[in-house]
Amino acid sequence: MLFVYPGESDQGPTLERVQAMNKYNEELSRAGALLALDGLLPPSQATRLTFKGGERPTVTDGPFTEAKEFVGGYWIIQARSKEEAVEWASRAPIGDGTIEVRQIGEGSDYSPEVAEARKLSQVPPEQTVAE
Repeated sequence: MLFVYPGESDQGPTLERVQAMNKYNEELSRAGALLALDGLLPPSQATRLTFKGGERPTVTDGPFTEAKEFVGGYWIIQARSKEEAVEWASRAPIGDGTIEVRQIGEGSDYSPEVAEARKLSQVPPEQTVAE
């Protein structure tokens, strides 16, 4: 999974950046690497739920001025290795910002008991994917 963190001077999407992103996303798709993607609205439009040991969560609406880094969007890609995922990330036309590459956890990444407990009772619906 590739998380995009916009930089301090990032002005948001421009026509040129959207066109470059579309080209990049099409390249990911043609290579069979793209599974899902989305841009996210800013933290000013977000809501946070804070959990504390069995109590009902506290719900707080944005903006969140203490947020130094926030996720601006993401790609879920399929790569054969971390190095391949990093290579894809290095080609993204994000302008000012950071991309964090993280692997999505699978059952085999956990103990057998945790892997079994993670299984859902039914198959979830298909993920949304780029059109």
